[in-house]
Amino acid sequence: MDSSIDAVRRPRRDALENRAGILAAALVALAHDPRASVDAIARQAGLSRRALYGHFDDRDALVRELVTLGAQRFNAIAETVDDADARVALARLAAALWTEASHVQVLAAIALDEAHLEETATALAPLRRTVVRIVRDGQEAEVLRTDVAAPTLARLLEETARTVITRMDASSPAARDLAVRAVLSVAGLSWREAAALLEEHPDVLVPASAATLVPLGA
Repeated sequence: MDSSIDAVRRPRRDALENRAGILAAALVALAHDPRASVDAIARQAGLSRRALYGHFDDRDALVRELVTLGAQRFNAIAETVDDADARVALARLAAALWTEASHVQVLAAIALDEAHLEETATALAPLRRTVVRIVRDGQEAEVLRTDVAAPTLARLLEETARTVITRMDASSPAARDLAVRAVLSVAGLSWREAAALLEEHPDVLVPASAATLVPLGA
């Protein structure tokens, strides 16, 4: 009986491992060439094109899966931010998201391009709700700008983050700091106020522990 159960479980486990391997290989292939073909991704995974199609219908389906997994990681990060001060919460969220996005910048760029923007927006709904909540809290406390409605300001912050993620050099040591300051600036802080806030809360710019992130393919 046990052996028959093991026989059922083994293919299932192998299939999951192969799928995770394809996703990991796709990240590598796309980092090398954002237009990498299915053949290139299959070669990177050490599989045949036919084997890859056993897991994904086409390249778009594979990219959609990567976008979904990336969104899950972003949403999980948003759940960890619970600072009472909305300015600190916003800065911490921006820093943590930048750290995550910098590891998979090509994927972030693909997820945020026009071709995938709608599905990315849907997948990132929990993160978006968190940003709106933080903005509303900040406006009620009068520490964030109040001349723009919370949903609109949250969208402006998202667009700022989108531009920073896709345009800045992720390998630059100062990139995360600049990204956080850009978000705080749009939120209504002067550059002096942003500098003072980050000096008072130096832990904001400390990269999040990898243990808090959702493993790719989990």
